[in-house]
Amino acid sequence: MRDPARLLVVAGALVLAAGVALGAVGAHAARSAPHPEAARLLQTAVLYQLVHGIALVLAGILARFGWTRWLALSGAAFAAGIAFFCGSLYWLAFTGASAGILAPAGGIAFIAGWILLAAHALAAEPR
Repeated sequence: MRDPARLLVVAGALVLAAGVALGAVGAHAARSAPHPEAARLLQTAVLYQLVHGIALVLAGILARFGWTRWLALSGAAFAAGIAFFCGSLYWLAFTGASAGILAPAGGIAFIAGWILLAAHALAAEPR
C-alpha cells in the first residue's frame, strides 16, 4: 500500500477496532489479572489507544489534502506511542511484570506525534 493517506486511515481503523476489543476483554479479564490495579491500567491503555487511533485516522484524512514529512513522522510517532505506552500497560496488567522504560518512551512518542502534527499544519507547502 503506497498511498500514505490510505495506510494511516487503515492503521487507525484497525487500532480502534483492537481498542474496542481490548476494552471488552479487559473489562472481564481484569478481575483475574495478576496486577492489583489491572482494571485501571487497562482503562488507561484503552483510552490512549482509542484517542491515538483517532489521531491516525485524522492524519490520514489530512494527508489527502497534502503530505509532508512532518505528517509521516507524526503518524509513526502515534503508532510507536500506541505500541510502547499502551502495549506496556497491557503487559503490566496481564502479566504483573513491568515493561521498563517503554511506557515513558510511548508517552514521549505521543507528545512528539502531536508536535509533529502541528509542524505539518505550519509547513509552507505540503507535497
